[in-house]
Amino acid sequence: MGRLAGFTYRRIRHLRALGFEFDRQAAGSHEIWFNLRTGRYTTLPNHPGDIPEGTLRAIVRQAGVSVDEFLNAA
Repeated sequence: MGRLAGFTYRRIRHLRALGFEFDRQAAGSHEIWFNLRTGRYTTLPNHPGDIPEGTLRAIVRQAGVSVDEFLNAA
């Protein structure tokens, strides 16, 4: 297991600490979040259970932050 394993939707919502806010509902159970400071968007799946590590890594990359910044934001 990697450092990004075991995260659920509730735990990745600490993107708020990095400046992200809910922007709008996307298709199905996905949400679009926006960071006003950086102008970046990221899509978050709102599913029950853990988010796959590769998906979370893509979210972090889309957000434009490092894995360490993401893990320390909580």
